[in-house]
Amino acid sequence: MGRYRDRVDAGRQLAGHLAHHGGSRPLVVGLAGGGVVVAAEAAAALAGTVDVVVVVPFGAPGSPELLLGAVGSDGVPVIEADLAARLGLGAADLAPGIAGGAAAARRRERSLRGERGFDAGGRTVIVVDDGVAGGVVLRAALGRLRRAGAAYLVCAVPVGPPATIDLVAAEADEVVCPLQPLRFHSVADWYDDFPEVGDAQVAALLAARFQS
Repeated sequence: MGRYRDRVDAGRQLAGHLAHHGGSRPLVVGLAGGGVVVAAEAAAALAGTVDVVVVVPFGAPGSPELLLGAVGSDGVPVIEADLAARLGLGAADLAPGIAGGAAAARRRERSLRGERGFDAGGRTVIVVDDGVAGGVVLRAALGRLRRAGAAYLVCAVPVGPPATIDLVAAEADEVVCPLQPLRFHSVADWYDDFPEVGDAQVAALLAARFQS
């Protein structure tokens, strides 16, 4: 396997590597955006429930393009500690970015999934994105679902570099990543078709697939 046609293809292929979870009615949680497209296909194949999680990355003070961390709606961040230390940034410097990111995550999550909480308690939870590069956003999503009560936490992505997969593995009970190229530039490079996915599409997928 060298590439995916699109996110639907990636979700179906990913589901084949997750078939051992098919009898557990897993909660399959996609990261807002393309992750939900992949998650919806995997959830359908596994007879699971699809949901969405929002994680917002934040940059260094004065240099927003320099990714320093990411935070979900519960306000608990994942920080690139080595980078923060090299920049001489302490907790007070990071606090505004964390607070702003958490507020943005709460607003977007509420718009996509309403006020209901995650139905994660005691369940197998599979956190899905359409791929991973650096890993800080995915690590924050995994932490968010762990704190929501996941009994067994799986990280599943179609593609990612081996070093990042090793890093993410510390946050999950199981990692599934079928394609781990040594030469990796971006997730989009491994798809023939990789369009932007807006919130309207995410909301439609949740409405069509979510099983109460």
